[in-house]
Amino acid sequence: MSKISGYTGYIAFGVALMATLGSLMFSELFKWVPCDLCWYQRVFMYPLVFVMGIGIVRRDHNWAPTALALAVVGWFLALYHSLLQWGIIPSSLAPCTGGVSCAVKEVEPWLGFITIPFMSLMAFTVIIVATTIFWKGVQQNDEGN
Repeated sequence: MSKISGYTGYIAFGVALMATLGSLMFSELFKWVPCDLCWYQRVFMYPLVFVMGIGIVRRDHNWAPTALALAVVGWFLALYHSLLQWGIIPSSLAPCTGGVSCAVKEVEPWLGFITIPFMSLMAFTVIIVATTIFWKGVQQNDEGN
């Protein structure tokens, strides 16, 4: 495994951990109630910390396919949510049934477009890229042995 691909597992884990702690900070410290789509994104982000963390600690590289599966589904949810909040997808297609609307930006976007769902989208993107590089490095290393 190359030096770069060896570190990408740690990068993916770090991003998942920061995203998890960040979402907990928004809801527990700032008391912001997550919408339905935010909850679904959490369902796919939170387990990544455990899947990757346990795999890294045990030096078991087989965590990568599971992490990729979770991250890809979370990425599509975050993309849909971002497009909904940017007005590209009409708010009539928002899946939220009650409580906080998925189409409403609860926080003023930074730089005009960086919302909480967009941060989730970027986190999932980094996790997918880093995990893919890691997994390819593991596969190349296995082929070389």
